[in-house]
Amino acid sequence: MIRLRARVSARDLDVDLSLEEGVTTAIAGPNGSGKSTVLAVFAGLLVPDEGELIVGDEVLMGARVWRESHRRGVVLMSQRVLLFPHLSVRENVAFGPRSHGRSRTESRAAADRWLDEVGMSAFAGRRSTELSGGQAQRVALARALAAEPRILLLDEPFAALDVAGVPPMRALLARELAGRTAVIVSHDTADVAALAVRAIGLRSGRVVSDTSIRTSTREDA
Repeated sequence: MIRLRARVSARDLDVDLSLEEGVTTAIAGPNGSGKSTVLAVFAGLLVPDEGELIVGDEVLMGARVWRESHRRGVVLMSQRVLLFPHLSVRENVAFGPRSHGRSRTESRAAADRWLDEVGMSAFAGRRSTELSGGQAQRVALARALAAEPRILLLDEPFAALDVAGVPPMRALLARELAGRTAVIVSHDTADVAALAVRAIGLRSGRVVSDTSIRTSTREDA
């Protein structure tokens, strides 16, 4: 079980969430409801006024504990695609495996695998600055999956894709998220229906609903 409790006065956020490990939870709500703020706190990119994050028996954030973002086993794919401009597409995707101790050869192989999955193999040697917005988002998705995080956070993961590009990426995530712990923020109800086991509704920084969508993503894998 995962528990996230956070109060951020500057953003009028006050939430207390319990998430089940091994499933995908969607966080839904109108613009300004606090969805991205929740993910930022979860990832360790925003320090709340008070709160705690407990994953299983491990305290990652609390009154006297602060685990840095790179040591939480959490990867956030944010709405703003932030690829390293000085690295190639392949090097961007290989960064996660490499930083977690895998060899250069293993990291490169992982990068090539995920670039193939997202249809970006032909761009492996290019700089991220040479990519379109949709292409960069595909690479960011490959980088997030290649890192094999304990918890994957996805903030509007298809926002920059054209209409034709969304279905294959949604199908890829539906397959890859089965059995993983993930949190997805999306305005698209089709994303929520295809990917999530549970949906938590936010409004004005507060939880207003908690709905079970299905028993397990494994049923649809």
